[in-house]
Amino acid sequence: MQFTLSGLQAVWPVFAVMALHGSARAFMMPAGQAILPNLVPTESFANAVALSSSSFQIAMLIGPTLGGLLYLVGPSMVYFIVTSLLLLALTLMLFTRIDQRAVSNQPASWRTLLEGLVFVRSRPLVLGTISLDLFAVLFGGATAMLPAIARDILQVGPSELGLLRTAPGLGAALTAMTLAFFPLSRQLGRWMFDGVALFGFATILFGLSENFYLSLAALFLLGVGDMVSVYIRQMLVQLETPDAIRGRVSAVNAVFIGASNELGEFESGLAAAWLGLAPSVIAGGVATLIVTGLWMLGFPVLRAMDRFPRAQR
Repeated sequence: MQFTLSGLQAVWPVFAVMALHGSARAFMMPAGQAILPNLVPTESFANAVALSSSSFQIAMLIGPTLGGLLYLVGPSMVYFIVTSLLLLALTLMLFTRIDQRAVSNQPASWRTLLEGLVFVRSRPLVLGTISLDLFAVLFGGATAMLPAIARDILQVGPSELGLLRTAPGLGAALTAMTLAFFPLSRQLGRWMFDGVALFGFATILFGLSENFYLSLAALFLLGVGDMVSVYIRQMLVQLETPDAIRGRVSAVNAVFIGASNELGEFESGLAAAWLGLAPSVIAGGVATLIVTGLWMLGFPVLRAMDRFPRAQR
């Protein structure tokens, strides 16, 4: 806020603040994932994950629009509202009471630092789920190319681009809300792989499409498939992990998620430069389907999973 109101001209302070923001998120994301199982009863955890995911997607959809409207009043209003909401969230967190359970009192060491990685590697269910999401999103990052595709292939303007950007989030949000009321409980391995496969097929359809409305539908389905896999991954990782190391395992999960998103966008841009826009998107979808098939063969325990495991304490 101070940078905007003071008319800052230099760029480096902005990058410094962004780095601090990223560092804070690196702590916030695994901590938030680790604490959720202790906030709700075990039987309500599936609904809590779905509601949390849907609220995030809805915020991602509505936030930019509200921010733009508030900015019409002035940047000071935007910063005031954001600061007020952050203070409200902090106040609510201070009044939150959780069921305190036993935690590890081991001193910090390389062993404790790497304990999350060791645990993930030792559990085929967790390793298969996290790595499947990593490689599927790594190759299926078609949304990174939306501005170029909207301009060069679909030949539409900024308004249509905004709708294209909204479609995956809308599909994900509606799916998460559906799962909040009708949570998945059986044949979870099949649902997991079906969700990733749908993500891959939708990516291919988006790459083949030269019609704006067909592209919207493809991106909507992409969001649906992604949310199904995210829902199962979050549930499985949290329920399979003991309380004492849930934060460390969640941190590993966060690294995988961040890597898949950031590296996926880089891979999409590089592939587009080599292959062209549409071929790179199609190739990414095909690669996602290949990954799905390989993981079905390499992680039969994940493919055969019927129900979620009982929560670890």
